Amino acid sequence: MNRNRIYIFTTLTILAIAGLIAFGQTKPKTDQRFISYTLDAKKQDLKFYWKDDSQQIFKSISNLKSWLDTKNKDLKFAMNGGMFKKDNSPHGLYIENHKTLSLLDTTSGNGNFYLKPNGVFYITTDNLPVIIKTTDFQNLANIKYATQSGPMLVIDGQIHSAFKEGSTNLNIRNGVGILPNNKIIFAMSKKEINFYDFANYFKSLGCKNALYLDGFVSRTYLPEQKWTQIDGNFGVIIGVTTNKK
Repeated sequence: MNRNRIYIFTTLTILAIAGLIAFGQTKPKTDQRFISYTLDAKKQDLKFYWKDDSQQIFKSISNLKSWLDTKNKDLKFAMNGGMFKKDNSPHGLYIENHKTLSLLDTTSGNGNFYLKPNGVFYITTDNLPVIIKTTDFQNLANIKYATQSGPMLVIDGQIHSAFKEGSTNLNIRNGVGILPNNKIIFAMSKKEINFYDFANYFKSLGCKNALYLDGFVSRTYLPEQKWTQIDGNFGVIIGVTTNKK
């Protein structure tokens, strides 16, 4: 092999390797255990929903979708957005359009919500996403949307210390994390999974912080991936919309 051929071969090899590395950095490997949706809050219309104009709780993705149709909005993605009480009111903090509709819960109790540390997922006026421990949360004037839930899945890059690898505590689970590029990833397990494996999914994607949203009641609406669960009986619903054409 002459020098020119060696040079061309070496150059192509380096370019191919660089391409694979770049691809791996921008497009994480798909994990078939989950239905997931990644979005840029600065470019997409992300909102939290609880009640319609008549102060009726949406409860289901179907009801939200129908209401959005009347607003000339197409629902592109939706997922239940945190735990709720028997009357479908949010469990813990809920902020919608800068209005605090439910107060932060800093008490102790039983159940997943109280598996400390729990946390808050919020969006600022500048559409910056934040996931933070409840104990570190400050109700600042620039918070546009917020929902509290628990437990935290990933805390400062580490899996919640209460989660045990190989645990037989299995359930459908959904949650939210913030990727290294500051995009938001929502994920729901397609089958029952334990907390450790669910948290590890977010950690493997580079999320420094991730929050559990809920369990067996969870539903996801994502027609672009042919996943269209529109039933449910929730409190808060998180949705992404576009204007109808």
